[in-house]
Amino acid sequence: MKTPYYSYDLGLLERTVQQLIFEAKNYNIHYAIKANTDERINKIIANYGLGADCVSGNEIKHAIKCGYNPNKIVFAGVGKTDEEIEIGLINDIGCFNVESMQEIKVINEIASKLNKKASIALRINPNVDVDTHQYIKTGINENKFGIAFENIIEAVQLIDACKSIELTGLHFHIGSQITNFRNFEFLANKVNYILNFLDERGIEIEHVNLGGGLGIDYENPIENSIPNFRGYFTVFRENIAIKPHQKVHFELGRSVVGQCGDLVTSVLFIKEGMSKKFAIVDAGMTDLIRPALYQANHLIVKSKGGTNPKEKYDIVGPICESSDQFSTNYLIEKLKRGDQLKIKSVGAYGQVMSSEYNLRKKPGVLYTNIPLELEETLTHSLHLN
Repeated sequence: MKTPYYSYDLGLLERTVQQLIFEAKNYNIHYAIKANTDERINKIIANYGLGADCVSGNEIKHAIKCGYNPNKIVFAGVGKTDEEIEIGLINDIGCFNVESMQEIKVINEIASKLNKKASIALRINPNVDVDTHQYIKTGINENKFGIAFENIIEAVQLIDACKSIELTGLHFHIGSQITNFRNFEFLANKVNYILNFLDERGIEIEHVNLGGGLGIDYENPIENSIPNFRGYFTVFRENIAIKPHQKVHFELGRSVVGQCGDLVTSVLFIKEGMSKKFAIVDAGMTDLIRPALYQANHLIVKSKGGTNPKEKYDIVGPICESSDQFSTNYLIEKLKRGDQLKIKSVGAYGQVMSSEYNLRKKPGVLYTNIPLELEETLTHSLHLN
């Protein structure tokens, strides 16, 4: 297949989802569609009965197209348009995660016009700082997300005065790519405090949505191809104090799909600089923006490894931007024109964030390691659509 292209290991995806379901046990899991919208991948996840976490009206439509149950769809996002709110209401989605006082009023008005009753969860900003990149922290006071703890009672009173919405839950999300589980322990303690605060005031909560944020191992993706779901859920089982009638929800994205995808690219030129070597490849920041946007590091390996000595390269793309680089001073087996490289851990926030900047054509997709039963099910499902 012509490079660059995305390669998805569907067998690994299936094993990851199975492990997730096993470790989650009685928890309700919603896949965060923003991580990867590929239809085939989403049909696999939906076939396992997971719900969907959507952040746009088009994601809601896409989730339903891929087979997710509308009752298991939650709609998050700090800036929902009127049209998107209508899409959620018309499709009778499970819950709106609400992030401001004004949004409460708008959802109530639109639901009233459509003669609908909207279930909402208040997204509370727990002010928990986490060990991750500043651009993907979402739970501290300086962020645009969520309602401050100090405004909870005001929000509940506003909801009580609205006839077309009902408060069913609380929603929390503190950030992404979190690997230090102590951060989730801090979240659990904050959630317990808030639940007790509301309970003492007679405010009943049916469900608690703890968001996602579980990171993956970008440095050792082959050895740790499936995230530590057991450790993740154990933190919450040991620290969250909920009542028997309350349900717990999670919204996991990166950890579900991150390791099943590679970006395959070819070396175009080897360029000798004054003090370094450049390996110029045919993939660029248009195909994987994480290194340029987040200074993220991905493991890069030769598709066909050998015994050549290793050398250091700046592995860069063809885009007319100095930020278009995948790694600097990267130690890898000696490269030459035509060598194929695999950039690992691209299943999340790779293809879905691609663009056509410089009028570049978006890469194709190759699916590998497809279990036979999945091939039959997906072929039939895709044919129907």
